[in-house]
Amino acid sequence: MIIDFHTHIFPKAVQEERQQFFDGEPAFQLLYDSEKANIVGADQLIHAMNRDGIDRSVVFGFPWKNADYFKLNNDTVLEAVTKYPDRLIGLCCLDPFHQDSEKEVERCLDAGLAGIGELAFYESGFDNETLSRLSPIMQTASQKHKCVMIHTNEPVGHEYPGKAPVSLKEIYHLVKRFPDNKIILAHWGGGVFFYHLLKKEAKEVFANVYVDTAASLFLYDLRIWSIACQLLGSEKILFGTDYPLLPAHRYFKQIKASGISVEDQNNILGNTAKQILNEFKLD
Repeated sequence: MIIDFHTHIFPKAVQEERQQFFDGEPAFQLLYDSEKANIVGADQLIHAMNRDGIDRSVVFGFPWKNADYFKLNNDTVLEAVTKYPDRLIGLCCLDPFHQDSEKEVERCLDAGLAGIGELAFYESGFDNETLSRLSPIMQTASQKHKCVMIHTNEPVGHEYPGKAPVSLKEIYHLVKRFPDNKIILAHWGGGVFFYHLLKKEAKEVFANVYVDTAASLFLYDLRIWSIACQLLGSEKILFGTDYPLLPAHRYFKQIKASGISVEDQNNILGNTAKQILNEFKLD
């Protein structure tokens, strides 16, 4: 079973008139101002899954600042997983700084979503105030045994829209702050998995931490697959495309060329995800 753990869908209104949602949403405008930045719905995602041989996808929206927007997007995700219960698994996405965030998380998890994410802090990074705002959401996720996906990125290299001002030290402090949570660090965790090699503390800190491969083709050469398997282990790596940013078939070509073992490929492409999503009893 192949599971794409990182895909985005949007409400029909956002698909048709994205400019109407720019006001008060600087991160959304930054990422989607260009018409070349694709915005899709559930039906288009299913079509792409069928084309590329994806069995299941984990789907979510955007961390809107406006409560009306994130509720609308979460409702779109709930409708999608109801329409395609054998294909889609949803996460609740929002801005943790909003006063309604805790209530919205409760609503979405009680409605059957599998976790929370992709939470992103494109302007603040993971400062102390951000971690404080995250605390009640992380506590709820821990109590309900739900995963939390957080946007991370490498702190060096080329600039691009959506590259947040985060350091590896901040990412490390984030996961250390919430040891009881099952955390997924998007985009290879910004490279923080390198410190899994440290002899003291880090392995324990990373015990419940996973990374996904979203946008990998834009960020790293194919050696990332073998190096990450060696340092972190394929049982901690989740296949994610960041669809519609990139189609799955392009990843499959690079994974094959990377030379990693069939066992590692199977873990990354689905087995690791099945362990996280065990409540869904995926076959």
